[in-house]
Amino acid sequence: FFFILLIITTLALSVFLLVKSLEENVIFFKSPTEIKTLSEIGKKKIRIGGMVKKDSINEENKKYNFIITDFNKEISVTYSGILPNLFVEGQGAVVEGNLISRKTFVGTKILAKHDENYMPKEVADSLKKIGNFKRK
Repeated sequence: FFFILLIITTLALSVFLLVKSLEENVIFFKSPTEIKTLSEIGKKKIRIGGMVKKDSINEENKKYNFIITDFNKEISVTYSGILPNLFVEGQGAVVEGNLISRKTFVGTKILAKHDENYMPKEVADSLKKIGNFKRK
């Protein structure tokens, strides 16, 4: 009986640790509209996606500020690092980082488009959900 109890306890502990580990490493995708309703500000790393607003990219001392929009809501993004060559205004992008407030996001990684017809699936799905998806 003790041996069976030990196996069940070990199995339950293993499953618990596996679930906790996966939970901590999951990065959720949100659109600017979804961020306005998010309750967990600054707690977890997330990805935001949308279109880079035209005339919004500013650079100062290798620190970039730009706006990601889903044509419904906008969020200001600060990013320090090298921008991908394909990161341009008016195109889709996904930024990974931390939400500082409902209006401010600090990015640690930028995922930009591959060619003029590509838009990250998460961005396209988000724009479709709110009715602002426009295919070129």
